[in-house]
Amino acid sequence: MTHPAPRRFTFAPRRAGRRHPVVATLMALPLAALLLLVFDGWETVATQASSVGAMLGR
Repeated sequence: MTHPAPRRFTFAPRRAGRRHPVVATLMALPLAALLLLVFDGWETVATQASSVGAMLGR
């Protein structure tokens, strides 16, 4: 019995390169807001933002 060739499901061709940072941010913000509301982590977010700012030298 012969096996059929494996099927590749491609819905849209992928572009080479990286996603624009604004697009990536807009994709991540809804999930971040949901996690923030679910876990009530305002202090954690402020601490992490402060740490990232210090690491970047701001």
